[in-house]
Amino acid sequence: MTKKAVVLLSGGLDSATCVAIAQNIGFDVYGLSFRYGQRDNHEFEAAEAVAKALNIKRHVIIDIDLRAFGGSALTSNVEVPKGRSSIDMDHEIPVTYVPARNTIFLSFALAFAETLNSNDIFIGVNSLDYSGYPDCRPEYIDAFQKMAHLATKIGVEGNNKVKINTPLMDMTKTEIIKKGMSLGVDYSITTSCYDPGQNHLACGQCDSCFIRLNGFAGIGAVDPIKYQS
Repeated sequence: MTKKAVVLLSGGLDSATCVAIAQNIGFDVYGLSFRYGQRDNHEFEAAEAVAKALNIKRHVIIDIDLRAFGGSALTSNVEVPKGRSSIDMDHEIPVTYVPARNTIFLSFALAFAETLNSNDIFIGVNSLDYSGYPDCRPEYIDAFQKMAHLATKIGVEGNNKVKINTPLMDMTKTEIIKKGMSLGVDYSITTSCYDPGQNHLACGQCDSCFIRLNGFAGIGAVDPIKYQS
């Protein structure tokens, strides 16, 4: 019997790779995406495209309004930083950090997994090529998994505990791209930009674009998505 996994699907490069990895090791994938008040609708449009291209079992999009709180350049009118160096990214948490976002998303994923009788959740967090977000660190994932064991019926009564799978945690962006390519991921339908312009074209200057472009450059490849410049 095929196992089920909930994969947090943002429409980005990392989450698309997570879907392919989960499928490759034998899981039926149930994607979970969020309209959370982000700047542009390109994310969940890309998530839908990835879900269709990778033929996942089911794709659920949840509406939550994190703009009610603000506190991030992604959920308010605060300007998205551009042109930051890798040193800048290593030494401060940027204004693109959305307060408690992964905790909120993983909590929804935990509920979804319980309804599916699934023990596995996949999230594309990474501790190497990331923008300084505290909820992408291994110690955060470990803490959430411990909480999940205490907070769920399957955790209390079941023989198998919920597992938060982070297959990209110790990979560079270049390694992630190489892995995805080996699994047939079409990165031309993904998106990573924090501040896309007209026609959803990536800005090429925000932290996420910087990391993504460097990832493709690391294997001597051209990023297949279009940029403003």
